[in-house]
Amino acid sequence: MSNEAAVSLDLALRALADENRRVILSSIRSAPQPVGSIAETTGLSQQTTSHHLGVLQKARLAIGTRDGTRHLFTVDTDGIAAVRSYLDDFWPIKLSALKSVIEASERKAHG
Repeated sequence: MSNEAAVSLDLALRALADENRRVILSSIRSAPQPVGSIAETTGLSQQTTSHHLGVLQKARLAIGTRDGTRHLFTVDTDGIAAVRSYLDDFWPIKLSALKSVIEASERKAHG
């Protein structure tokens, strides 16, 4: 993993550590939303919501776009994919270990 990718992953994981940011991501995953709607949905002030959206954008987990005078936010699927890719790398190791345990258990039961 390149240094740039490692820094991006660190920013994303830190951003995801905050419950409010996870709630915001959930609220913008189905359709772009303006800050006011996100704030209303999450129960946060617009100022707090804007702060969290800034952190999510810096972490490449959210994208802000302009639609006339409105600033809309949606999930950055590329950033989410990078986090998922990192986490998915753990599955083969765990699945391999699980397979070994099951095979050993079967040999013990039948042998």
